[in-house]
Amino acid sequence: MTVVRALKSVPGSSQGPTDAALVVAARAGEAWAQEALFRRYSRMVNGLAFRIMGRDGDVDDLVQDSFLEALRHLDRLDNPQAFASWIGSIVVRTAGKRLRKRALLNRLGLRRSTPIDADTILSRDAPPDVRAELSRIYASLDAMHHEARTALVLHRVEGMSLPEAAKTMGISLSTIKRRIQSAERVLAESTPEEGP
Repeated sequence: MTVVRALKSVPGSSQGPTDAALVVAARAGEAWAQEALFRRYSRMVNGLAFRIMGRDGDVDDLVQDSFLEALRHLDRLDNPQAFASWIGSIVVRTAGKRLRKRALLNRLGLRRSTPIDADTILSRDAPPDVRAELSRIYASLDAMHHEARTALVLHRVEGMSLPEAAKTMGISLSTIKRRIQSAERVLAESTPEEGP
């Protein structure tokens, strides 16, 4: 009852309750608050999962697993207003587990590596040189160690600062710098040098 009153009194809540109010209500077992958190962040979580995993059948499962993990363990979230960054770190950790498992199955010959099909991602109007370049980049991403790939995606694609990306991955600043350097070396090796 107090949660509902608190939600109605949120100043400037024309866009609905704050993340903190939703987390408090979800912790109290309110299904509507859990659904509201899912609706508010499902697009972000799906995008992050896609950018880390690539076009993959695992993306939908990763999104669902990440939300289940977050909703089951809301009591571990110290700052209820930080739900967005917290679920982002859950996506990163869960994706890392899936990528490690995928790499192991590939090495054991129990799973076939399926390269990202750039044609399914790119616009049909994209020039051939852009299509070729992006195909090389996607192939490089697929060949990268999952930790380097995730660090690169968080920093270069998601636009996180190095400290933010390090915190999201649960690693030190120096470690994330090394992982990004490793990823950039792989990208540089896959990109042909232009002649004079």
